[in-house]
Amino acid sequence: MPTPERRHSSVPLAVIAPRGEFDLDSLPPLQARIDTVLADHAGVIIDASGITFADSMFIRLLLTTHQRTDLRIAAPSETIERLLAVVGADAFLRVYPTVEQAQES
Repeated sequence: MPTPERRHSSVPLAVIAPRGEFDLDSLPPLQARIDTVLADHAGVIIDASGITFADSMFIRLLLTTHQRTDLRIAAPSETIERLLAVVGADAFLRVYPTVEQAQES
């Protein structure tokens, strides 16, 4: 599947710092927040340091966001690092140790 053309802008990427557990029931507010920031920004950085649990629906959200825009994942918790590695998403998603490094790249 071809990667859609991504918008480029001088506007910095938005940073979203979700906290807690993310599954089918808790994802809609995060999806809405991503949609909102993408109206004004060329991409989004997800500070994943505060995510304590995520399931396959969270992975789906990351993948669809990655297809739509410049997605960067920063400071992933051990839980998220492990999840990304298990499904192989760490091979193509842009993951950074800190928010600052994600902003600078």
